[in-house]
Amino acid sequence: MNTRTRVLTGTALAAALGAGAFGAVSASATPADDAAPAAAAVAVAGKKDGPSDKNFTTTTHLTVDAATRAAQAALQAAQAENQKVTVAVVDRNGNTIVTLRGDGAGPQSYESAQRKAFTAVSWNAPTSVLVGRLAQAPNLKDIPGTLFLGGGTPVQANGAPVAGIGVAGAPSGDLDEKFAKAGVDALGK
Repeated sequence: MNTRTRVLTGTALAAALGAGAFGAVSASATPADDAAPAAAAVAVAGKKDGPSDKNFTTTTHLTVDAATRAAQAALQAAQAENQKVTVAVVDRNGNTIVTLRGDGAGPQSYESAQRKAFTAVSWNAPTSVLVGRLAQAPNLKDIPGTLFLGGGTPVQANGAPVAGIGVAGAPSGDLDEKFAKAGVDALGK
């Protein structure tokens, strides 16, 4: 190494060490008095009958086992009618829990199933019903991640959507939706 390279390397190393030391000092420079309110907030938030209960909600989520059972039931219903489909189950937030791609299902069916499931849970309605709403609000189809074709069905708990099941690949949205409903029905058993 030449002298200039050694000087630049040494300077960079010294600067990095200095920044690390400064960060360590400033990270631990919190006075003890500031820790008490934070600890009190944690204690209050954890109380069952405290005044902060109104700040929290409880939600219901579909388990991975239940989502898998529903997806398998939908796929089996399609296979019983010789249909090659993909089934997707998403949670309340539209995140995919499980996707099963049946043997021979088309490549487009994977994304279509997920988008139908997302659409169904987002509006808490079967996608076949939502297709009719496009006449009054054609811009709905522009919402990212949605697909307004039959084949998506919401999963509800106490009337609220907790998941969506989407099926794609059959020759009609009516068939796709029939298979998605078989998945929802499997959750009731």
